[in-house]
Amino acid sequence: MRKSITILTLVLSIALTSLAAAEEVLKVGVTPGPHEEIMEIVRDILADRGIKLKIVTFNDYIAPNIALAEGDIDANSFQHEPYLKRFAADRHLDLVKLAPTITFPIGIYSKKINSLDEIREHGVIAIPNDPTNGGRVLVLLEKAGLIKLRPGAGIEATVYDIVENPKNLVFKELDAALLPRALDDADAAAINTNYAVEAGLDPAKDPIYREGPDSPYVNIIAVRKGEEDRPIFKELVRAYHSQAVVDFVNKKYKGSLIPGFEVED
Repeated sequence: MRKSITILTLVLSIALTSLAAAEEVLKVGVTPGPHEEIMEIVRDILADRGIKLKIVTFNDYIAPNIALAEGDIDANSFQHEPYLKRFAADRHLDLVKLAPTITFPIGIYSKKINSLDEIREHGVIAIPNDPTNGGRVLVLLEKAGLIKLRPGAGIEATVYDIVENPKNLVFKELDAALLPRALDDADAAAINTNYAVEAGLDPAKDPIYREGPDSPYVNIIAVRKGEEDRPIFKELVRAYHSQAVVDFVNKKYKGSLIPGFEVED
């Protein structure tokens, strides 16, 4: 009897070892907050498909890309593509976009007007003074019809790239964290989601104009160049681009974040 139990134990051990070996493991780097919370939903979906997703949390915007480039993780999810491209170019890293995730829409807020159509001649608009977000806002204002940028300026535009300004608007460039305070003086201010929330603003209801899901600043999943077609990544994207993720984002963030993708599953 004891011999039979020993043999059964051995067989079970071998079976469990084989099962563990067959299970695919994927390491994805994220930052705390929405990216981590959404990836936990993705992890549960992948678990049902025989893929173990290990979430690795980083507390800055540098380490996740370095870890990816060095092979410590398989992918990361925390940044938009313009940031990735600039970071990868500066550090000579072969990292690329795999798929879009969510958008933290930047919005135009005001205490003086209810729509951009109401902005006065020589009105003052406060915008971020950093190259990434400054260009982002100018592209948004061009889309709104307030200005026209030099052809080809794109998301790296500066105020010097404005070629048409019918209302002779004045652009006041400030540190992004200070923009909520500018609402008392400026006619309008462009404020990132995180700073809007910190200032007690509702990013879903309070902006008089804001980015949509087609923003070039939609966040992404990034991977090493040349690995985009790995089957396990296709499963990762399929799980992320699911109705379960959309439902979670809409319920949890109530419009302050926007899914930047079409549902695949």
